[in-house]
Amino acid sequence: MKIAYISTYMPRPCGLATFNANLKSAIAKNLSNGDKDSYVVAINDHDDLEQYAYGKEVKYIIRQQHQKDYIQAANFINNSPADVCIMQHEFGIYGGDSGVYVLPLLNRLEKPLISILHTILKEPSYLQKLIIQDIAKQSSKIVVMAEKAVQFLVDIYGIPQEKIALIHHGVPDYADDLEEIINKPKLLPGKRSLLTFGLISRNKGLETAIKALPAIVAKHPDVVYTIIGKTHPHILKNQGEEYRDYLKKLASDLGVSRNVNFINSFVSEDELAKYLRAAEIYITPYLNEAQITSGTLSYAVGAGAAVVSTPYWHAQELLADNRGKLFPFNDHEALAQTINDLLSNDNKLRTIRDNAYSYGLSLRYPKIGGLYKSLAKEAIDSYEPKAPVENFHLNTDLLPTFTLDYVKRLTDDTGIVQHARYGIPNLKEGYCMDDNSRALIMALMAYDQYKSKEALDLLPIYLSFIQYMQCDNGNFRNFLSFKREYLDEVGTDDSYGRTLWALGFMICNSPNNSYKEFARELFFNSLQHLDNLEHLRGYANSIIGLAHYLNSYPDENLQFKMMILADKLVAAYEANRATNWHWFEEKMTYDNAILPLALLKAYEVSNNYIYKEVGMQTLNFLDEQTLSHGYYSPIGNDGWLYKNGTKAIFDQQAIETMAAVMMYFQAFETTKDTRFIQKMFKSYLWFLGENTLRIPLYDHETNGCCDGLTPHGLNRNQGAESTLAYFISHLTVLKAQEKEYLFNEAVRSEKCD
Repeated sequence: MKIAYISTYMPRPCGLATFNANLKSAIAKNLSNGDKDSYVVAINDHDDLEQYAYGKEVKYIIRQQHQKDYIQAANFINNSPADVCIMQHEFGIYGGDSGVYVLPLLNRLEKPLISILHTILKEPSYLQKLIIQDIAKQSSKIVVMAEKAVQFLVDIYGIPQEKIALIHHGVPDYADDLEEIINKPKLLPGKRSLLTFGLISRNKGLETAIKALPAIVAKHPDVVYTIIGKTHPHILKNQGEEYRDYLKKLASDLGVSRNVNFINSFVSEDELAKYLRAAEIYITPYLNEAQITSGTLSYAVGAGAAVVSTPYWHAQELLADNRGKLFPFNDHEALAQTINDLLSNDNKLRTIRDNAYSYGLSLRYPKIGGLYKSLAKEAIDSYEPKAPVENFHLNTDLLPTFTLDYVKRLTDDTGIVQHARYGIPNLKEGYCMDDNSRALIMALMAYDQYKSKEALDLLPIYLSFIQYMQCDNGNFRNFLSFKREYLDEVGTDDSYGRTLWALGFMICNSPNNSYKEFARELFFNSLQHLDNLEHLRGYANSIIGLAHYLNSYPDENLQFKMMILADKLVAAYEANRATNWHWFEEKMTYDNAILPLALLKAYEVSNNYIYKEVGMQTLNFLDEQTLSHGYYSPIGNDGWLYKNGTKAIFDQQAIETMAAVMMYFQAFETTKDTRFIQKMFKSYLWFLGENTLRIPLYDHETNGCCDGLTPHGLNRNQGAESTLAYFISHLTVLKAQEKEYLFNEAVRSEKCD
């Protein structure tokens, strides 16, 4: 069995690094050929690959904040002889917001995966919950180390219980029995030893133990409390040794400095074992219950120390049945009383140590390694390779239930509010024409699809907003304050074009004549501004609006105006194209798919072949930039894509995806090639997690859509633009399903004839 271990690794000073090294060794002892072909993919907390002197078993290093390293690591593992992967997971060891960078790695793995979760939060953030759920989705088995962790995963994260395995934290395989441990010469002759070890940070509550010392020393002056561990690297970087210095001063102020021994180092396993076996009482004074796993606690129990701990989750389970003593959080008086009672009563102390040591025998690493070996074999035997992403087909069962609840929350009697903080409307930012135009299109599509009264009720609000924002010259303002005060005199070409699109779509899809006549009046009043447009996306949006109108109401004069705009797009393409660059500008920026979409719409109305030709050439070029990895990855706003340059990955925006969905649907309408339906659906799945970071932007709790993908994770704000982009995409997919079905039926009918 060849195993790829994904984790931090020794000599990095990290509890997971130690655990991973011990687990690797433990499993090897259960394999007939050891682990000579197994290897480690190490997570570095530094850009310098030489930061740690890793052993030869480390075959690949991931720099924590370099997303490309994770993707390359997946390729490395897939091309290696590994039979199975075992990953240690803590949010803090992987890059991006809450460690989101690990998801692209896991989604690209083509090996069975076992994930060991060292932290399961009772109240996770939205992103943390998504990350754990996706890890579970990609894993053959999820391993946790406490019963409460199983309960959390089932009740809070919705993970099936059969996918979860409970394997307790391992402990060293001490050679001596408890009698030998107790009777060995002391590290501190003539002293009674209390101990705490691990990386030091304020959440460890060490001040509680130091505050308890005066009362303990008063009865037992021979007590020495040893604190082993370096300050946590992140705390050291930001705060230095402030906490350690505070603890030293506290001990001095309380007159117990001679009874406190600080060892500021990350000690070896062998040295740690000596201190553990010398300790009579081990103290974990953590400050709150939210600790699902503690390796230090397990080690202490395995060494036969009497543990005195606050009642955090892991301690409640591990110290049950008189294997230790619990005291309340932040209660140094109760801690002092508990320790004094044990130090004064040899029988009571010995009973607890006996119970702990006996239980710890079942936690020895060789036994734990055997359990992991069996789990790995099961994962290998039951593994089914992932279907290639290319095999995705239109499957509307994947679509979330359609609801306008969140759109209604953003909409008042003026229009749809532009921005939101998380899922709460941000009224301070007011309204914009772009969003209300999109909202009109979305409401019309929703009414057409569902005959929804809710959608029907929204139409006059958005129409009224458009009328309020129209200028005498036919143009539109773009921004309006919450007090209904104009914030600009003239809107952009983009906002004008989008509004023309919405009005053209309204005229052709209005549910009644009153709305149609009102939209028609606004539409024709706006045409006087058409000749003033100067920008490509203004042309493109206007073309789409004109094409919608012309599909229902042919008009030679309007078609001529539309073709003038389409010719400008073609001219821009001719001016900028090169051998390896088939685009309208020297850079690809925002709302890119609108440009090919506009030409395909122009072809639909005019039957001018050049529009189809250029539309398809630019569509295919955009396709190469955004779908080449088998999932949709739009051009990032943070740098764009310049001719002969490198594509920016982030920030990814929802309107890019909406435009791509509509572009591919129009390509299907134009060519009747069902491959475009598949590409449309792949693009739509960006909203549901088939994206660069493998996290969904659609929020099932609010029914809104997050504002984009950043280098660190989700932009959790859920404004009108992104939410409307999602719903327009959703409704386009449903429409495509109908069209694809009708097309397939027609093909079958022709074959029968």
